Amino acid sequence: MFLHRFAMHIRQTRLVADNNTYLLNPGRPNSFEDIYADFQQQEESGGERFSIFLHPKQDVTVRRLEIEFDLPLPSGARFFANGYQSWSESRLMSLNDSIPRLRGIARSRMGLYGDEHVPDIPHGAGYLHSWTYTYLSGFDATHASDVLFCGSLNERTGFTIFLYDRPNGVLRVRKDMDGLRLQHSFPALDFWIGQGSEQAMFDRYFQLLGIAPPSAAPAFGWTSWYRHFNHISEELVLRELDAFANTGPEPHAYFQIDDGWQNATGDWLSSGAAFPKGMQYLAQQIHSRSLQPGLWLAPFVAEKHSELVKQHPGWLLKDAKGRPLKAGWNPLWKGWYYALDFYNNDVRNYLGGVFHMALEKWGFEILKLDFLFAACLAPPPGKTRGQVMGEAMEFMRKLAGPKKILACGVPLGAAFGLADYCRIGGDAHLHWEHRLLAFLRHRERVSTLASLRSTLGRWQLDGRAFHNDPDVFVLRSERQHLSPAQQQLLLTINALLGGVLFTSDDLSKYTPEQTAELEAALELRGSRVAGVSEPAPDFYVIAFEQNNTAYTVYCNLNGREQTFAVGGETLQLAAYEHLILRKQ
Repeated sequence: MFLHRFAMHIRQTRLVADNNTYLLNPGRPNSFEDIYADFQQQEESGGERFSIFLHPKQDVTVRRLEIEFDLPLPSGARFFANGYQSWSESRLMSLNDSIPRLRGIARSRMGLYGDEHVPDIPHGAGYLHSWTYTYLSGFDATHASDVLFCGSLNERTGFTIFLYDRPNGVLRVRKDMDGLRLQHSFPALDFWIGQGSEQAMFDRYFQLLGIAPPSAAPAFGWTSWYRHFNHISEELVLRELDAFANTGPEPHAYFQIDDGWQNATGDWLSSGAAFPKGMQYLAQQIHSRSLQPGLWLAPFVAEKHSELVKQHPGWLLKDAKGRPLKAGWNPLWKGWYYALDFYNNDVRNYLGGVFHMALEKWGFEILKLDFLFAACLAPPPGKTRGQVMGEAMEFMRKLAGPKKILACGVPLGAAFGLADYCRIGGDAHLHWEHRLLAFLRHRERVSTLASLRSTLGRWQLDGRAFHNDPDVFVLRSERQHLSPAQQQLLLTINALLGGVLFTSDDLSKYTPEQTAELEAALELRGSRVAGVSEPAPDFYVIAFEQNNTAYTVYCNLNGREQTFAVGGETLQLAAYEHLILRKQ
């Protein structure tokens, strides 16, 4: 069988339903007193597909469903840890690494952003996990360039977690469905494992998912957030609009109004006092300059002091004690904000009206939909997190119709094939690292370094699942703290590996040198990326091809000098520098 090529076989498959534990076997009847499990294993697309369909004979509550594979790996192998959602730091990790846990003092305010609230995920050195898909490199000395790829083929019924246990040499594939009450047949685990080149495995995976490449074009544009944050007004937006329209290097670019236009987060049907002529007027002004207007929304959250929370407390998602669920704390929103109950018909009707107003009445062409993870924080008894998030994404896709969606803060598997553009890392910062949030071990933190690690780790999704949004580049000199080398490194990586390239800079104030840097980066767009590797910690190598010529980019994300060899010659990169070389 296929799996024997790399000494991997099923150790056991465990289903825990109510208080009973059952061991399942593929291709055989797995019939028990209260449930029947159809467990299939078959060769498919050069790999093997595993699926488990559950048929309850009576109402049952599933406590755990997972398959364990024996998978001893050599010390040099690496495991890709895909984080829970867009902002979660995601990267290839050594097998002895550990995924950091959020410090206890931060959990009340940030604990719901990632997977801290998901129980029974082991932590510590040698315990790694990945959501929706993973791949392992360096596992087979005879096929050094191959990866071992594992990917879920059905995230709509529940997310899939791949957990590697280095001390025991075990890979567990678990369905995120603990506590699910089953009253009907349920397609549970469904995933594929293959071995081959990284590019071939991702191509095959998305072919099996049946997801076509995104039809939307790659995007360039301006957003208000990273220079003005939520301190914006109609006057400011118009001033920035004129500057961008007169200097923007691409026709029909996007001009996006971010957080701050609304009276309060959650109150989306009218603009704040700083926008006296309203959002339709601004959309018309953007259109008149041959730009595409964009608008930021956070459809599934509402800040504590919003009119929505005051007037419709029944619209809020409830925690286990029946209290409104606090999704997080944001000082720019005056403190706590709550999650909305996606299955409340009044909430759906309200959001339908919001989308209609923004897209049809006001005339915006793209919506940046943020904080989407909040929709699935507390699924109802008959649903999983993945079901809720998948249905919420399908709902928003239907509401948006042919208009464009840029998804953000979303578990990525739920956005595959539904978002035109999707953030694949945390927010860039105006410093290289946010020291306090890094100290708190916040994987969803604002951080240029963490954002770039995720961009370099999730680059394969671009043009397959959606267009990757790696977040903004920053070239301006004022009101930011990145060095010129850090700015140029950020711009180069984002231009090469993203399908979205946005900034908050005033391009009209660029020096000739800054303009030349941007123009050089824009020439990199559309290049064919062959691969990304990390030969040393935070030292990345990107291979790409442009106009039938091969190039290599050496990227030093470290604050210290990096020495490396090219063609027998030893080269050095200073802190945060990068170097593009034509391949001889």
